[in-house]
Amino acid sequence: MTEIVDVYWSFRSPYSYLVTPDLIRLRNDYDVDVSVRVVYPIAVRDPSLVFDPSNRNKAIYIGRDSRRRADFLGMPFFAPNPDPIVQDFATMTVAEEQPHIHRLSALGIEASRRGRGLEFVVEVAATIFGGTKGWDQGDHLKDATARAGLDLDELDAAIDGGDQLDEVERNQQALDAAGHWGVPTMVVRDEPFFGQDRIDTLRWRLDQLGLTRG
Repeated sequence: MTEIVDVYWSFRSPYSYLVTPDLIRLRNDYDVDVSVRVVYPIAVRDPSLVFDPSNRNKAIYIGRDSRRRADFLGMPFFAPNPDPIVQDFATMTVAEEQPHIHRLSALGIEASRRGRGLEFVVEVAATIFGGTKGWDQGDHLKDATARAGLDLDELDAAIDGGDQLDEVERNQQALDAAGHWGVPTMVVRDEPFFGQDRIDTLRWRLDQLGLTRG
């Protein structure tokens, strides 16, 4: 029987972007269904975990390390323009009005419901972090969605008045129940593996479970 690997993932997390090629390889190499479960970024869920104006070390380190990790992996990496989260980095204040993250998160949920969640986050994350300026303008998202095998107009129509953001909240509760708070967190048989650099450990566990494809 195919094993489910739940992946808690956000559209602002650089590490969520960096894990996407590994998730594709995971699905190809093992008898698993990689189920993308979109959550809001830490900046929305609990900004105090990272964005403490009295101590910027966490935020600075994440920016530095994610660029280094992208270099290590040979992946393009640029600061998103625009940032999926509207935030004043002088004060670390997260704006109440967020024009991007709610739509992105709802689209990710709807893509998952249509069986193309992994493909969607792969393409959209590459657009956001891969150097596309104004990724929210023109046909950038439409083209990324098409590469994922979906139609953006259809997704937008489905999320208009839909319950996708309720599922985001449920995913956040499930992430907490799994014993973690960060993204990406991969969970198999109730065991969490946090971070892009834990894929090898997850693969080791899948090997132990006998899930390698023949």
